[in-house]
Amino acid sequence: MSVLAEAHFHYEAAAYAWVEARVWPDGPICPRCNQGDRVGELKGKSTRIGVRKCYRCRKPFTVKVGTIFEDSHLPMHLWVQAIHLLCSSKKGISTQQLHRTLKVTLRTAWHLSHRIREAMRTKSLAPMGGPGSVYEIDETFIGKKEGAVKHPNARGYAHKQAALSLVERGGEVRSFVIDKASAADITPIVNANLDKEGMLMTDEAKYYGKLGSEFKHHFTVEHGAGEYVRGSVHTNTLEGYFSIFKRGMKGTYQHCAEKHLHRYLAEFDFRYNNRIAKGVHDEQRAEKAVKGFKGKRLTYGGSDRAAQI
Repeated sequence: MSVLAEAHFHYEAAAYAWVEARVWPDGPICPRCNQGDRVGELKGKSTRIGVRKCYRCRKPFTVKVGTIFEDSHLPMHLWVQAIHLLCSSKKGISTQQLHRTLKVTLRTAWHLSHRIREAMRTKSLAPMGGPGSVYEIDETFIGKKEGAVKHPNARGYAHKQAALSLVERGGEVRSFVIDKASAADITPIVNANLDKEGMLMTDEAKYYGKLGSEFKHHFTVEHGAGEYVRGSVHTNTLEGYFSIFKRGMKGTYQHCAEKHLHRYLAEFDFRYNNRIAKGVHDEQRAEKAVKGFKGKRLTYGGSDRAAQI
């Protein structure tokens, strides 16, 4: 049977049950008092699916409260479809495609896709790796900064949006929006996210010199001289990640406002960190996404949507 033929993609009660099993693996928890010992079915005239009542704080609630689903009028089974599509599409899925596939408005498709991307973001993580780990650091440039103008004779990428990625070989990637490729922007991110006992691989950029001296070993490849691999010294793991990211951004999304770049990076990081090579398939990836939605409520409203999304 096709994955998309399963009941939770088409029936509201099944969709609620599927989400509840992942958000509340040990049973319903009241999002207001954070207790589950006195939660029961809501008695009375309500016919809403999934409504429960906490008999401690006397408030009704559903699994939507305190998650990215809160205050959404979109049926839960369409949310579940959108999550699966965004988690299983290697290069992403555009707002236009979601609009056509789910038969919702463009505004709704834009809204729910950004909610899902925001919920994919992880914060306050411990440093990656340790003794014996191999890291790669590199930056990439995409699109154009808002209001930036490239002069005809100018060189470099000062007019483009910049992103920095750190990857542990065989492990995870973490990506960050930076103002520009400089030691001042890169050093704090590296210090917070990499264990210095590992081995660092970078290109020959000057801002990696002092930074690399703080690691147990630091090796570089001379991209400017046409050198890309020297034994195990390379940044090809990140080049592969950037290849997928750029194909998605240019081929699928086509345009990204600077204020939203961090969410697109979070989306591609999430899929990379939960990839098939690590034993995570499409259904499991969607389940992991839903488990992370708790406590990530976002608001939305009219003309100020960019500030709230």
